Amino acid sequence: MSSVLGVSVGAGAVRMARPHLGNPGGPIGAHAFDLQHIAVNGHPMAELTAQAIGVTVASSPEPTATAIAYRSEEHAHGIRAAMARQQLTNYELVPEVVAALEFAEATGDIRGISSLVVYDLGSSGLSVSVVDTQTREVRYSERTSDISGDYLDSLIREQQIASGRIAHPQDPAGLAALDALCCEAKEQLSINTAVALPSEHGLVLLAQENFEALIMLAIESSARMARDVIVRSDRPVHGVLAIGGCARIPLIPRVLERWMGVPVIVPESPETVMARGAALLARQLRPSRQVAPAPVPGPAAGPPGPDELSPAWLSAPPKKHGKRGVSAAVLTVSALAVVAAIGLGLGYGPQVLTRDSQSTDKSTPSPTTTAPRTTTLEPQIVVSPAPTTESEVPAAPPPRRAATTTPPPPEPGPNTIVVPGLPPIVVPTIPPVIIPGFPGPGQ
Repeated sequence: MSSVLGVSVGAGAVRMARPHLGNPGGPIGAHAFDLQHIAVNGHPMAELTAQAIGVTVASSPEPTATAIAYRSEEHAHGIRAAMARQQLTNYELVPEVVAALEFAEATGDIRGISSLVVYDLGSSGLSVSVVDTQTREVRYSERTSDISGDYLDSLIREQQIASGRIAHPQDPAGLAALDALCCEAKEQLSINTAVALPSEHGLVLLAQENFEALIMLAIESSARMARDVIVRSDRPVHGVLAIGGCARIPLIPRVLERWMGVPVIVPESPETVMARGAALLARQLRPSRQVAPAPVPGPAAGPPGPDELSPAWLSAPPKKHGKRGVSAAVLTVSALAVVAAIGLGLGYGPQVLTRDSQSTDKSTPSPTTTAPRTTTLEPQIVVSPAPTTESEVPAAPPPRRAATTTPPPPEPGPNTIVVPGLPPIVVPTIPPVIIPGFPGPGQ
């Protein structure tokens, strides 16, 4: 058996179909599927469907993809809830009309028909739908429970009781048993001209002619409903697809063709059409590919991956200045301290600093892009960064600034002290001090 399963859920039975694997490309008929019929017998349809699917899937050696035909959104909601309670997930829901069209197209029964009426007469009611076979779009649809297989069974039961051969059952269980016997008689009359079935209540005896006369009004009423659906759809149709258990009755295609004037197609085993169509729509379960994780490069691996190529300003450690840069800074500070000490010792510290500031301001105009110079006791010191080694990651270069031109310093005079790294320091000339009793300068 294949690993796909088609299921149709009816009021009277749950039907399951599995296509054979040994006949690819061959004719798709009832013998090309393994069919299973499970009578509802008063059990909840959705729960019975989920339990039957669970047992079938558990007994399969391979993962099974399941397609379930549903009639309405309410019907689909009940199926989903029941499947969730059974913890079944590998399934899909397909509309009953789409499943029926899938099977009819696979068999070639509706070849050349672009607009079709799907006439589905089952045990619980009649559904009539006008469908575009190219797009599988339902143009118009109606459903009624006034005409059904159960209603036809009740007509046989009442006729048998009225004939006097069958006693009326006194309890619901006896009535249900008689209805089941009448349903069996209806099914046998689809291939036989007469039927006789014994029961504890008497003998069910019915001929084909009597049966057709009994159900004629109901079948003509269903044909009238189908014609009204075509009129409301405002679409011309080219054929009728009759499915469901009651489509086996020979009277139905004759009445439909007479009322609508188009060919009526009745597939083999019409009650299993939706289950077989759902099996053709079921998709095989494809195992997901297992993707092996990428190997993690070790210390001796090749070039680094994308995650390792982070910007330098995120991954570079703080720079350490070399010994040469530190030594130059120490020497410059030491020289400055010596000069400041000499000036303060002679009493000219404030004048030196003030005059130096004034001379600098006069000789060097301050550019607009730099902050104004302030006079402090400790001049600012700029230390050039030491060159980086090969092991350090180069940092991002600083943004460029507009280059400024500084005029050359003035020529040093006789009273000018030049210290590397500092502006020239002009020492003022000390005026002569005349002391009484001592000769002045030049005397």
